[in-house]
This record gives sequence, structure tokens and C-alpha cells, in this order.
Amino acid sequence: MSDKPWYHEGLRFKCTGCGACCTGDPGYVWVNKAEIELLAKTVDMSAADFKKTFTRKVGIRRSLIELANGDCVLFDRITRHCKVYKARPRQCRTWPFWRSNLRSLKTWEETCRECSGAGRGPLVSADQIEAQQGITTV
Repeated sequence: MSDKPWYHEGLRFKCTGCGACCTGDPGYVWVNKAEIELLAKTVDMSAADFKKTFTRKVGIRRSLIELANGDCVLFDRITRHCKVYKARPRQCRTWPFWRSNLRSLKTWEETCRECSGAGRGPLVSADQIEAQQGITTV
């Protein structure tokens, strides 16, 4: 049995800027205190005002608010881009290399059907993918 992940040869990904990962189905975009502070600075607000305006409490955590149609509150529907792209939360930065998408080849193939950039573009090494996730393999 190999200690290597199934994607040990890497996976292809190039963001197409389609916005599909920012829109549609409801979910959560978790943000921590440091991310809230950076996002607030990016939109020229205090962290307290940003938290009140753009986040909601879910249990003991905070998530960005979604609009009624499921779109992220920070997604610009006209330009089809994130309003805070350079300061986007870690969860957004690591898409599509989430553990849930990397469970198996089958879950990766499902991700590729949903995301026009997954499975295409330059090869991202397993080391780069795991570094994004904070995953260490033996």
C-alpha cells in the first residue's frame, strides 16, 4: 500500500474567472478574525462594521453572508469577479483543492464537472496542493 495520495502526480487547475464557486448553491465561507480584519481594510471599513455588514454567526464561527440567490455578498454580478479577490479568505484561496474534493478520483471528477478550471490548465503538484491545505503526508 502506498503512502502517496491518489493525486500524487498532481492535478490540473486554472481559474477561469467564471464565478461559479462564488454563486449558486447555499453554503458557508468561513472567516476568522484575521481574515475579517484584512477584508475590512480592503473595503475601507472597521473590522466591527465589516463583521456586522458582511458576516453572520453560525454556531461559534462566522461566515460571509449570502444573498437570497446563494451568491456571496462580495461577488460583483456585473463584473463577475470577487470585490476583494486579493484579500479573499483561505477557503476561497484553496478552491478547488479542498479535502472534500480530494477524497477520491470520483470526487475530483465531480468537481471538474462543476468547475470549468478544475482538470484544466497547468499541473499543480501534490506538494503545492498539500501546502495549501496544511496537509502533511508520510
